[in-house]
Amino acid sequence: MKTQYYAASSLDGFIATENDSLEWLFPLADLNDSSYPDFIAGVGALAMGAATYEWIVRNSDKVAAETGSPWPYTQPVWVFTSRILPAIEGSNIKFVNGDVRQVHNEMRVAAGAKNIWIVGGGDLAGQFYDAELLDELIIQIGSVTLGRGKQVFPRRVLSPILRLISVRQMGVGMVELRYEIGK
Repeated sequence: MKTQYYAASSLDGFIATENDSLEWLFPLADLNDSSYPDFIAGVGALAMGAATYEWIVRNSDKVAAETGSPWPYTQPVWVFTSRILPAIEGSNIKFVNGDVRQVHNEMRVAAGAKNIWIVGGGDLAGQFYDAELLDELIIQIGSVTLGRGKQVFPRRVLSPILRLISVRQMGVGMVELRYEIGK
């Protein structure tokens, strides 16, 4: 079992625009031509931040067009938030607040032998990294620049902590970098 941060980033290191838009991402690649189908098959539990969750809720039509469902996850999802957010009917969502260490064990039990996916945002992935719970970064870099926005991983991580374990080209618009995190 691994705790993995799987995300897409612009070439200049942003996962979303300053107003949390992901519109830049959709023209770049087809989910079925990426590692996503194999990746999600190995996921037993997910963690996401409030901004990511709210984006899914606001863009349920786009999510449904891309994935076939307005709520695309069958696995249990922990949404980290300090606010009260609307639940999505038919989903297995737990709204939590506080230190990621307190929730990680519960997520491990729910995931069983499968992996835990830190969906986003970058700061939530950073919190798992800070707590020494993050095992792998899987970052898909798109052939766009945003100039500013939400950083893919707002932490200082210096060599030799990250070890590149694979590189995969996805069409003409994206590349996937997979890094193991040394402890």
